[in-house]
Amino acid sequence: MPFEDELGDAMRSTGDTFRPSDRSGLVEGGLTRGRRRLARRRAVAVTGSVLALAAVAVTGAAMTGASGSGGGGADGKAPSVADRPTAPPSPAPEGEVTRRKMIDTLKKLLPEGKVSQEEGRGIHDGPEDLQSPYASVVFDDGKGAAAVSIGLNAVDPGGRTAEEAVSCPSQALVQHDSCTSETLADGSTYMLLQGYEYPDRREETKSWRATLITPAGVMVGASEWNAPAQKGAQVSRPNPPLTAAQLKALVTADAWSAVGAALGEAPKEKPVADPPGGARVDEILASLLPKGLKIVEKQGDPGYGFVVADDGKGGSMLGVNAQSGMQDIVQDVFSGDVTTLPDGTLVMVKKENDPDQKGGAGVVGWTVDTLRPDGFRVVMTALNAPGYGQDAGRAEPVLTIEQMKAVVLDKKWRTAAQ
Repeated sequence: MPFEDELGDAMRSTGDTFRPSDRSGLVEGGLTRGRRRLARRRAVAVTGSVLALAAVAVTGAAMTGASGSGGGGADGKAPSVADRPTAPPSPAPEGEVTRRKMIDTLKKLLPEGKVSQEEGRGIHDGPEDLQSPYASVVFDDGKGAAAVSIGLNAVDPGGRTAEEAVSCPSQALVQHDSCTSETLADGSTYMLLQGYEYPDRREETKSWRATLITPAGVMVGASEWNAPAQKGAQVSRPNPPLTAAQLKALVTADAWSAVGAALGEAPKEKPVADPPGGARVDEILASLLPKGLKIVEKQGDPGYGFVVADDGKGGSMLGVNAQSGMQDIVQDVFSGDVTTLPDGTLVMVKKENDPDQKGGAGVVGWTVDTLRPDGFRVVMTALNAPGYGQDAGRAEPVLTIEQMKAVVLDKKWRTAAQ
């Protein structure tokens, strides 16, 4: 799937829980700054037992829409002769946001260099009435070919999508070199994330992304890599070609104003309210940890959250999901080392190597999953590393299995469930 279509799919799914890899033993956690609805989490909660906290950075990448590019019809077959137009298409009306306009605008805003492999889409270039326009090229300033892409979409400027798009991710969830977020003089919000295409660094492809949300509700997102393609291409240079200042200038350029205006106004997002009580998981988790642990980092909302705790021997990531109404997952999730407490609560324990499959050297994950008779579920995963995709910094997680059991069985979790 082309890069722009991946972004479009991500944009359309913003607000839903992020999906883990299709691997038994991985449970949908979905820690984000936004609140995720119970029904959405439940749809994927039965896939396993290890908590997987989704990266906020994914949302920041979700800025262009798409519905598939490339030739062929919906069935993937080439059109027949009868299907082909017999006359050239009519010229686009003046001011129309076309594929050519998107590509040419991007090219004019780039520094001096060679441009190849031009791709793009205009607002009306597709089966839908309104598309999210984008343009992408391979740009070479003489120091190595690199992919550069930009796309626009309409968003509710006061909604959760906009907030998440310019919120820097936690290092515990997504490793990156730098991330800054700021409010500009015109009221726009802006984020620059300098990270990697693969957070586990299995390839050294760097991914730098700039995101702008205007007060009018236009999201402008530009990405660049230090390779001629987002994935599957050999690194061609140490860093992407545009500096931080140039990337900011690209997304804030006045040339995109007309494109943004043509997108129209995005529907207002419905607020997602916290459940009664609404206690944050990270706050409860921190309160239940043994004395003497230093909380290095924490983040969470009702239903899900994490802390990074250090006993002086290295950071250990501890993540928790608390959910109500989970009676129907017993057969799908609870197997192996499962015990039943006198009150009917199921307790399952798992120990795994490379639990999130993100490649951190020497990482082990311990999981304690509990399900009360009334369907109230609390699942906790502890790593011997300070975050996903990071190398182990200690031999074992900071908590023992017995300590983890004591934490997840505490009554305080009732105030945090969704």
